[in-house]
Amino acid sequence: MQKRTPRSNAPEVEVGERSEPLVDGRALRDPEVVESATRRRFSAGYKLRILKLADSCTEPGSLGVLLRREGLYASNLTTWRHQRDEGTLEALRPKKRGPKTVEPNPLTAENQQLKRENEHLSKRLRQAELIIDVQKKVSQMLGIVLESPKNEGNS
Repeated sequence: MQKRTPRSNAPEVEVGERSEPLVDGRALRDPEVVESATRRRFSAGYKLRILKLADSCTEPGSLGVLLRREGLYASNLTTWRHQRDEGTLEALRPKKRGPKTVEPNPLTAENQQLKRENEHLSKRLRQAELIIDVQKKVSQMLGIVLESPKNEGNS
């Protein structure tokens, strides 16, 4: 550490690592804790109220007074006006967090019911065809001649 020579009757001051003045080996610091910056969030009601007040400002300088009083920038008003004019009032409202809900399709239940019915009928058709095949083989073994239907297309 470097020592400085006092110029007046002030106590001996040393320069620390961060160029903080030291008095009697202790750093002279501001005891106030600096708050970390947090992003401001504005509710939809607040934004609409400020836009209404800003739109009612007709005298020169009154808009600036409003912005200074509220601690806002003109860009805030510009953004909020675009949102309002585009009809995106939903953008001014807080968004619901979490996964989005999907509305059920009314045709889904009917589709599943029809699929089940189709599987059931397909199973019954396979059984009926198997029974018919067995009957044909038995009739051939016994020598019984079966009459075939006149409009049978695929047998």
